[in-house]
Amino acid sequence: MAKKHGKKYLEALKKVDSKKEYAVNDAVQLVKDIDFANFDSTVEVAFKLNVDTKQADQQLRGAVVLPNGTGKDQTVIVFAKGDNAQAAKDAGADFVGDQDLVEKIQDGWLDFDVAIATPDMMPQVGRLGRVLGPKGLMPNPKTGTVTMDVAKAVEESKAGKVTYRTDRDGNVAVPFGKASFDTDKLVENLKTIEDVIVKARPASVRGTYVQHVSVASTFGPSVTVDLASF
Repeated sequence: MAKKHGKKYLEALKKVDSKKEYAVNDAVQLVKDIDFANFDSTVEVAFKLNVDTKQADQQLRGAVVLPNGTGKDQTVIVFAKGDNAQAAKDAGADFVGDQDLVEKIQDGWLDFDVAIATPDMMPQVGRLGRVLGPKGLMPNPKTGTVTMDVAKAVEESKAGKVTYRTDRDGNVAVPFGKASFDTDKLVENLKTIEDVIVKARPASVRGTYVQHVSVASTFGPSVTVDLASF
């Protein structure tokens, strides 16, 4: 069954040339101009990549700190003990604990955006895989959330660190700010993400790696970006 769009969406869609690839600055400005939400929308970029995610070496996963942040206050929790727990608290973590924090989550608490853990805590945290995994909250070394340097991890998460990973169709979607941001700040964030994705190209990929790039706000239509304009 085809998805029905509302009047505001259809009005916004009229302002987008679906056959055109917009220069990155123009694409971002257009997304801001046609955003119609009655709240400060998140702006997201979607990359369609020529990767075979059935091959382990072609599954992208990582993290990047956006120069202008995400516009969202991240609630950060840390699984750590002793000096590491204190370092996490000093760095501004919202909740810090070990077995008590594991049990709190097992009891159904999930009111946080980022989970960080020291390596020695992972045997206990691993029990939360079924809960945290599907929500993308499981600490992982590839995203810098399993680390002994918990202070740095907390600071980066608070400063605007975003994670990225390919879905099974080879798409990567990453938020890069809010519709209220100045265009130049959004563009700087977007270029930072694009640079990381391009550099993460698996060596085994043949042909055109990035096949399509588009940007959109929470409810707005997507705008295709000319890759050459990066």
